[in-house]
Amino acid sequence: GMCRDVKAHQPKQPPKLGGNRAALFVYATVGLENMAFIANAISLVTYFYGYMNFSLTKSATTLTNFMGTTFLLSLFGGFISDTYLSRFKTCILFGSIEVVGYAVLTAQAHFPQLRPVPCQGVPPTEMNQCESANSTQVGILFAGLYLVALGNSGVKAALPSLGADQFDERDPKEAASLSSFFNWLLFSITSGAIFGVTFLVWISTNQGWDWSLCVCTIAVLVAFLFLSMGKSVYRNNVPKGSPILRILQVFVAAIRNRRLSVPETTEELHEIHDKEAGIGSEILSRTDQFKFLDRAAIVRSADDESRLRTPGPWNMCTVTQVEETKILVRMLPIILSTIFMNTCLAQLQTFTVQQSTTMDRNLLGFQVPGPSIPVIPLMFMSISIPLYDRVFVPIARKFTGIPTGIRHLQRIGVGLVLSIISMAVAGIIETHRKSVAVKHNMVDSAGPLPISVFWLGFQYAIFGMADMFTLVGLLEFFYAESSSGMKSLSTAISWCSMAFGYYTSSVMVELVNKVSGGWLGSNNLNRDKLNYFYWLLSGLSTVNFGVYLLCSSWYRYKKVEAKKADTCSSDPEGKIEMGRV
Repeated sequence: GMCRDVKAHQPKQPPKLGGNRAALFVYATVGLENMAFIANAISLVTYFYGYMNFSLTKSATTLTNFMGTTFLLSLFGGFISDTYLSRFKTCILFGSIEVVGYAVLTAQAHFPQLRPVPCQGVPPTEMNQCESANSTQVGILFAGLYLVALGNSGVKAALPSLGADQFDERDPKEAASLSSFFNWLLFSITSGAIFGVTFLVWISTNQGWDWSLCVCTIAVLVAFLFLSMGKSVYRNNVPKGSPILRILQVFVAAIRNRRLSVPETTEELHEIHDKEAGIGSEILSRTDQFKFLDRAAIVRSADDESRLRTPGPWNMCTVTQVEETKILVRMLPIILSTIFMNTCLAQLQTFTVQQSTTMDRNLLGFQVPGPSIPVIPLMFMSISIPLYDRVFVPIARKFTGIPTGIRHLQRIGVGLVLSIISMAVAGIIETHRKSVAVKHNMVDSAGPLPISVFWLGFQYAIFGMADMFTLVGLLEFFYAESSSGMKSLSTAISWCSMAFGYYTSSVMVELVNKVSGGWLGSNNLNRDKLNYFYWLLSGLSTVNFGVYLLCSSWYRYKKVEAKKADTCSSDPEGKIEMGRV
């Protein structure tokens, strides 16, 4: 036959693309890049407070605003990746911006004239007498911070999707590997973070912030050079146009057709099948939610079409395009109900780190830097993730028949419950810490209290488990549920939960201060009511979990129609649209 004749004259088959070999480059890049990012996310609050002379509250809100902006800007990176550039090119472009940002921060930390005289070893009650950073110094700081934020945001949107693209979710064998990919992605993040919060934090504490930030700059540069080395083995996506434009077309067409009745059968709606859709395009089945959007796919009568001349994408969309929009609308309540967990996470990166600076950090004669305390949950996660992936998932898969063991939304729910427990425990630990300060008459002392910093390990360990369930669950959920044309944007949406969580944290701190009369108002944690704040977060998280249960029970998972491709032209390697990197 024709197919056999074509294959007989084909040259040697190109090397197999994708798979675990390609994913290894992604794991290494994620590890190195997050070594720098997470180390700074944990410890920059001490840089703002001790070197830029910001107040305790301003240090916390500056960090949470920076983190929030980083995750929110991932929407821009996702849009660029899905619309104009491949995921690989997006990673390289934004990675270069991130390197420049770290270089600016390194320069400021190195040259004394670019920052105020550090105000260290001063009692908390006298911090207001320290020299404030001038507008130029603050401008340089924010320029470096937000270049890092912009660069990291694009990488966050595109890199997980680039790794996941190396596995075909429609292939049963590769679907299981795709599930493992997200677990090992978190393992890579965790491994990099462990190195960051120990080695990099030790450098910043003992050798100086300029050395620490210089190492960050080099590490991120090496990370993206290493990602470039895997260029020849990646399955790479072909941008399919703006997903935002396709979604807007559905809403506009649905409004224009609002007076038409919705057909009962799917056959009466517009869809492009088989070769018209192009190799690798998925056809989404019609669902019974948001039926008013189905009007966008109504095929008009001959009289209507002649009046409109050509239907056009703003007058008539495909069922797949309508379902793509429905998926995004269904996702919004899920993402909104996970925001508050990340508000709790922000406290572990700000107030909990500041708590650690007031406690005894001796470990077998070694002075443990306060920002290194998160190594406790990170070590716990590095052990738990392989056990979850290699023990729990295979056992659960036998009972449920689901490649991931349990549903994505179930996994997210477990994490939300653990975050509630973590905040409640944090309140108890802070109450104990303050009682030690009162007992030893050290409420206004700048010295460390006679209580081990490892008491904070309890809240960190519980929240580390919560993060393992929820973060991976969200990434996997948004990648698996999104259509093939909006994978990067959907990954970016999952990061937006963290963005709004950090912004909510900034608002919560300011609001609680005003309403409570100053629970967190002084620069002295021994006099603040941080324990009350933790318990408030635990209570609000419980309410939030109830909202999540309602949202998740209402959600409908997407259904993809089985479609036979032409055997002559199908891609035996990628099973997705391929493009040059």
